[in-house]
Parts: sequence; C-alpha cells; structure tokens
Amino acid sequence: MIELVAGHVLPGLIAALGLTSLVWIVSLVKRNASIIDIFWSLGFVMLAWLYRSQVPIESFRQTLVPVLVTVWGLRLAGYILWRNWGQGEDYRYAAMREKRGSSFPVLSLFIVFWLQGVLFWIVGMPLLQVQISRTPAGWSPLDLLGLALFSIGLFFEAVGDFQLARFKADPANRGQVMDRGLWRYTRHPNYFGDATLWWGFGCFALATTGSLWTLISPVLMSLLIVKVSGVALLERGLGETKPKYRDYVRRTSAFFPWPPR
Repeated sequence: MIELVAGHVLPGLIAALGLTSLVWIVSLVKRNASIIDIFWSLGFVMLAWLYRSQVPIESFRQTLVPVLVTVWGLRLAGYILWRNWGQGEDYRYAAMREKRGSSFPVLSLFIVFWLQGVLFWIVGMPLLQVQISRTPAGWSPLDLLGLALFSIGLFFEAVGDFQLARFKADPANRGQVMDRGLWRYTRHPNYFGDATLWWGFGCFALATTGSLWTLISPVLMSLLIVKVSGVALLERGLGETKPKYRDYVRRTSAFFPWPPR
C-alpha cells in the first residue's frame, strides 16, 4: 500500500504546484492575489480527476467521489467569482502586499499560492485513497454515511451562501447582522457545511481498505476553517465593525447548528 500511495502522491503534488503557479502568474498581471480563492476548490476537482485517471474503475465509489467533488468545487468557485467580481483585492492580501512591499509579488508564490497548493494536496488525500484502494467494491454503511454528510454539508454551504447573498443585496440590511434562515442556528452555516462535506469524503475513504491515515484530511480542513482562515478570522473583523454582532454571538451557536438561546 505504501508503494502504491507513493506512486500517485508525487503527480498530485506536481499538479497542485503547477496549477497554483499558473494562477500566481495571472495574479501578477492583475495585481490581485485574491484570485487564488477561486481556484481553491478547483484544485480539488483537478486532483479528484487526476487520481481517477491513474487507475482502472473497479467500484462505483471511484466514479461517484470525483463527481461529488466536481459539483461542490464548481459551485463554490462560481460563487466566489460572482461575489468578488469587480471588488478588487481582498483586504487580507492587500494587507500582506502593503507589509511586504516590493517583495510581495515574488513572496506571494510561496506564502500564498504554493502554500494553498500544498494544503489542498494534503486535504485531498481521501480522493486518492478512494481510487487506489478499490476494496470493498460494494457499498458499505460508511459509504452511505459519507454521502449523507456530503449532502448535508453541501446544503448548509450552498443555502447559507445564497441566503447571505440575498441579505446583502437588500440596501435596507446595510450594517445589519444576518440572523435569518440557517444563520439563525449557526453563525457560519457555510463553513459548517464545508467541514461536514469533507468529513463525508473522509468516510468514503474509510470505507476502503487501509485508509485510517486519510483522517488527517477532514481534521486539517476543520482546523483551517475553525481556527485559521474561516471562523476565527471573520469573527475578529465582525466584532469590531458591527456592535450588534456581539449580541448575535451571545445567542447563536458559533459553528454547529443549534436552536438560538
């Protein structure tokens, strides 16, 4: 198994670094590092089909997982493209550009683009496991759990994004806190959904032989979402710019959906 994994890991890493290098070149032309956000989910789509192409099909799982990744990845990339269209560079990257000065264009290849390439390569390990370990060929309870978690996660992410976009589109809501729909039960339904569906992919991997090592994927994705680039980062800014957000925090679950207090 170790030899089999090693034989497929390197092409995935090369593809991840190659994709992010191309996006980096485009970012230099546009002077906008934010475009990497659009390609985050597309990187997983690329890896899913790369791994699918490397081995023969012996189970329905091998085809289903890349299809699910594609549905999730294209939706998320399209939403981020629509949301960011005409908005300029995200404040996070703009702050990094100001801090690093003239060295940022070159440094961004390492600290923004290749870093994200390595991350989605590591997180995408269940997609590799599903392809290289085709046993058992039939479906198991873990496969059903994986499909259920993916469906729940995609629902929370897609519906949460739609509800927030509609809320922001209404001028009457300017400066207000979104606390309706799914946002009434969790302050971050989209992030909860993203983490949940990756636990779904983890379950698909766990359904195959010799797959415990792939649990690093959903664990890492959950940590990134909750502690690094998602919930923690966003809430620091909202707490400072929207006073009403503190009351929202007191009555609403931070991550897992729960009836408001």
